[in-house]
Amino acid sequence: MKKAGFTILFLMIIIGLNAQSLDDLRNRKEKAAAEIRLTNELLEKAKENEKISLNQLRLINNSINQRNKLISAQNSEIKLLQEFIDDNTMVVRMFQEDLKGIKEEYAEMIRFAYKNRNTSDYLIFLLSSNNFNQAYKRHLYLKQYTGFRKVQAQTIESIQNILDVKAKDLSRQKDEKSRLLAEMEDENRNLKNDKQQQDSYIRKMQQEQRSLQQKIREQQRIERDLEKQIQKIIEEEAKKARDAGKPGYALTPEQKLIGDNFGQNKSRLPWPVERGIITEHFGEHNHPTLKNIVLNNNGVDIATEPGAKARSVFTGEVSRVFAISGGNMAVIIRHGSYLSVYSNLSEVTVKAGDKVTIKQNIGSVYTDVNEGNNTILKFQVWFENQKMDPEVWLVK
Repeated sequence: MKKAGFTILFLMIIIGLNAQSLDDLRNRKEKAAAEIRLTNELLEKAKENEKISLNQLRLINNSINQRNKLISAQNSEIKLLQEFIDDNTMVVRMFQEDLKGIKEEYAEMIRFAYKNRNTSDYLIFLLSSNNFNQAYKRHLYLKQYTGFRKVQAQTIESIQNILDVKAKDLSRQKDEKSRLLAEMEDENRNLKNDKQQQDSYIRKMQQEQRSLQQKIREQQRIERDLEKQIQKIIEEEAKKARDAGKPGYALTPEQKLIGDNFGQNKSRLPWPVERGIITEHFGEHNHPTLKNIVLNNNGVDIATEPGAKARSVFTGEVSRVFAISGGNMAVIIRHGSYLSVYSNLSEVTVKAGDKVTIKQNIGSVYTDVNEGNNTILKFQVWFENQKMDPEVWLVK
């Protein structure tokens, strides 16, 4: 009986642990699959323009990264399912051993009960006692014995029911494993196709090095102009604080509260577009096709669909709306000591001094029809005069 109880407890523990891990893996798979679907949608729109763009290459690079994550998660899920199958097989064996032992005990009790089934035998057993106390103890023993037989019968039925359920679970898990293996084969084929497309894009773009270098120089100029505007706002705020005789930046109590709330929402801020994929990350990184060219991004580039709206990631006040030569429109929103910056907008629907709420539309993201319908929002986060990695702030 104790052994059967231990088996059930062990079963509950391993089911709980495996179910939690399996849920985590499936969530990772779903996120990767969703990003692949959006990437493919954007690539299809980009292919409407025959010209290969750097954004298309970044999209296919992202697709490859996400497929690798998906395949990794699938592989981990297959291994976990195999562990689950092995554990369940072991538990079934343990239950079968318990069931065999309990049935043998139960059979022995039935044989004993059969031999002593007559009422006269029961009375003789009691009357042969040496005294009343002994007779009473024998009566209690027989009563407990009868109850124990009932418990044994119920235990046998319970274990048999569990075995039936576990047999169905094992069958289902083996089918699930077979399905996952087939899915992983499909993803490996898709990954191979993506890599072939990536190689094709790289070869075509390497033939246009001069044009690419010109675009890089232009983008770097736009980044410098945008940074100058941000630094200008920071200096203006610092001057206000100095004129007021205050250290740091002059913030009203309301602005300070907003800034504190912003700071407490790291990794929980909504994305500045409803649907998007980060195609260029924060900081320095090598150019995907040109050797010895290092790019530096003060924020992140988010690829989205044509017609997409940019939206504020938090409550705040619009500090500046301005145009950048060759870089379209930009909006800077203050959230206390923090700034969020949205650039490459085709039109803007807010003005300096406007109070904005979280997820409020502030303009439309520019679509470059001459560059594969690229629709890229450039997004930055600053804390006072420090550039920050926006990915750290956005919800995963």
